Amino acid sequence: MGAKEINQINNIVKGFPKPKPCIQMTTKGLSRKQVIIPISNDNIEKFMKNSSIHVANLNRNLRNAKSEVLVDFIHSDPLRVTVVTNKVLLPSDLLIIEKYVKNLENIDSSHLPQFKYYLKIIGILYYPHGNLQDHLSSSDVKTVIKQNQIFDNVTLTSKLRVIKLSSKLDMTIIWINIWDAQSGVKAKGLINRYFNVG
Repeated sequence: MGAKEINQINNIVKGFPKPKPCIQMTTKGLSRKQVIIPISNDNIEKFMKNSSIHVANLNRNLRNAKSEVLVDFIHSDPLRVTVVTNKVLLPSDLLIIEKYVKNLENIDSSHLPQFKYYLKIIGILYYPHGNLQDHLSSSDVKTVIKQNQIFDNVTLTSKLRVIKLSSKLDMTIIWINIWDAQSGVKAKGLINRYFNVG
């Protein structure tokens, strides 16, 4: 826990006004070797049937461009295909992958390439209504995110997580994962932004 969060908790304990919810960046290192391609279920199935061919073709294209990056493997889940590489990708490597996927037939690649960024929201009460039986849920937070303009054009990559800070304090940390470009333009637009809940 950082000094800023400790100060916020101390202020709450001392009776100061509660802080506004704030979004902070945690880490982006793990996502720098992944290119996330959000495509439909049907297209994911088609793409994964030939995943070993796609790995070979992508690696040939990368080698031809004298890139040091190679695709290790491709995996999928119901929402996306993820291309995992051996090294951090440069913008030129991303363009090669993007061009390859866009040239495939029947693949809607309008949203690629994207990375996964991990963010945390702090300064929200775990029991927002003062009722110990009615704590903040992930669906509550999702509703707040959908209604707040700072989250316009932001897509969550997975279910968000709501974690109570401690048994003695009525505060929570909310972890969210979002899709973004390598430059992190959407994440940068969210970091240290404040918004109202309730």
